[in-house]
Amino acid sequence: MKTVPARRSLRLHLVLAVGAIGALSAGCASKGPEPVASAPIDLRERHPIVLRDAPRSLDVFVGRSGKALDPRQRDDVIAFAQAYRRSARGGLVAEVPTGARRELATQDTLGGIRAALAQGGVSPAALSVRTYPVRDPLLASPIRLTFASLQAQLPHECGQWPQDLGTTDFKFSASNEQYWNFGCSSQATLAAQVADPIDLVRPRDEGRPDIVKRMNAIAKIRQGQDPSTQYRSSTPQISNSVGGGT
Repeated sequence: MKTVPARRSLRLHLVLAVGAIGALSAGCASKGPEPVASAPIDLRERHPIVLRDAPRSLDVFVGRSGKALDPRQRDDVIAFAQAYRRSARGGLVAEVPTGARRELATQDTLGGIRAALAQGGVSPAALSVRTYPVRDPLLASPIRLTFASLQAQLPHECGQWPQDLGTTDFKFSASNEQYWNFGCSSQATLAAQVADPIDLVRPRDEGRPDIVKRMNAIAKIRQGQDPSTQYRSSTPQISNSVGGGT
């Protein structure tokens, strides 16, 4: 008769012990490191294209004293001036080297830059001149033209590998997910090819419609004809040009 309460007491102690062990293990698990979130699946979320004001520069190398800009550099400065008129967000600055013992040639090159800017539609008065010291006189020290413009870029550089692609991380290797650097170069190339970064934010307004073409298409539809444009080419066939074909 006394063995039954003893067994019940033993079972109760075992249940309490198991519960205490579970509570301790749960407390230890809660203090462990939190799981690291994986990279976004969509590459546009990992490597988003953002708009920012970034400097745009052109290096004009100093020529000989008494000489104007060569044709290549003159065309570069004219194109740079047109880009400044189109997308500048501030002033135009020229950083001129000093201490290279070529002050006369530097001033002549600066004068050629002012003339090329005028050809590109930029007033020479809009150019602010600053100086920078030359560290190595044996190296070419150009005159750098700079202005700020709205550009499409990535918020980070490509070529980063935060995760190992080998077998050291079995969980990531078995997940069959894209690695972090995937799509970074294509996004950076797309951002560099955009002529107007605002096109990534909103579309442009529609141009004026061609009323004559629209009325001709409506008239063809009313007559039951095909309103599409028929393109005719007078280019001869390749087989006829080379004398082949039987």
